[in-house]
Amino acid sequence: MTHLMPAAFVGHGNPMNALEQNRYTQAWSTFASSMQRPKAILVVSAHWFVNITAVTSMHVPRTIHDFYGFPQALFDVQYPAPGDPLLAQRIVDAVQPTYVGLDKDSWGIDHGTWSVLVHMFPKADVPVLQLSINATLPFEYHFDLGARLHALRSEGVLILASGNVVHNLRLVDWNSPGLGADWAHRFDDDVRSIMTSDAALLGRAGVHADYPLAVPTPDHFLPLAYIAGLSAAANVPARTLVDGYEMGSLSMTAYELTGA
Repeated sequence: MTHLMPAAFVGHGNPMNALEQNRYTQAWSTFASSMQRPKAILVVSAHWFVNITAVTSMHVPRTIHDFYGFPQALFDVQYPAPGDPLLAQRIVDAVQPTYVGLDKDSWGIDHGTWSVLVHMFPKADVPVLQLSINATLPFEYHFDLGARLHALRSEGVLILASGNVVHNLRLVDWNSPGLGADWAHRFDDDVRSIMTSDAALLGRAGVHADYPLAVPTPDHFLPLAYIAGLSAAANVPARTLVDGYEMGSLSMTAYELTGA
């Protein structure tokens, strides 16, 4: 049997996780230490949500600080991982006839990626590429593209999706650390039931009664579609890596996909 690199969805939550040590960051670190060193890491981050599908193809991707109002220490974080233009072209070829453009200079490594990788691979010595989320296309497109990426896992590429199953910043309650609203629990629990049994059914979450509150915008939810597509392609259900809630309206649930 061909060895497959794991894949994972991470609820990245607050950018301050980059500087903190907590049960979420520990779970990410433990997950990374459980696998052999990947050839490269391909990340689908909620924070590269644009009107085209593209993959970074620069040799030296910049660290992007795409936020405001946080301590200077967070802006000082650099994640100097190399890129891999040859792998970027391999990704373009692997998903044909789906079009993926090569981004040689506009993006880099955003905080949805580096706030997680500083814990998973703190030496920043594994090449990192990002795949954009095409904001113009439906859930089914992202699910299918995730499935098309399955072949990369047998080539030593770790596929990581970074977002949040529940992400509603308008309803954040700063007085509720470690807590989630009832509607957040209901939606997150039902998505977990799907992901750990038959991820091909994840599209049904779009008609869930709590979807409008849990997913007021699709950017943080759609990364999960890529892991669902990988899960369906591998015919292996995802497993919960860690779960929890923050500030009432954020889910920190993470999933891992291992095995064939």
